[in-house]
Amino acid sequence: MTPKIDRQSAQHYSWGAGCDGWHLLQTPALSVIEERMPAGASEVRHSHRAATQFFYVLDGTLSIEVSGDEYLLRKGQGVAVGAGQAHRVRNLSSADAEFLVVSSPPSHGDRVLEPGL
Repeated sequence: MTPKIDRQSAQHYSWGAGCDGWHLLQTPALSVIEERMPAGASEVRHSHRAATQFFYVLDGTLSIEVSGDEYLLRKGQGVAVGAGQAHRVRNLSSADAEFLVVSSPPSHGDRVLEPGL
């Protein structure tokens, strides 16, 4: 029987300025992470050599820049980011944003910092 996975049982990590992540699924082919980003937080622009990612908003509002285009995502909306595409996630709102990051293959260790566009 497969065990139930949630924030309490998942491996937790912190990143950026007060951001949290929970590894809900980690396999050699797929990663599913639930993340929480506080108001005003941002990550640096980067790409991934091999990973394709899908960002899906669970709660709040998230701004995602992909190859110079800005997408404002609300609860129930998502966007895919292909391998090699420069992107960054920002929370420009006044409340926390909670979202899923699905990566295939997993993106940890696959990151390349990108210059500003």
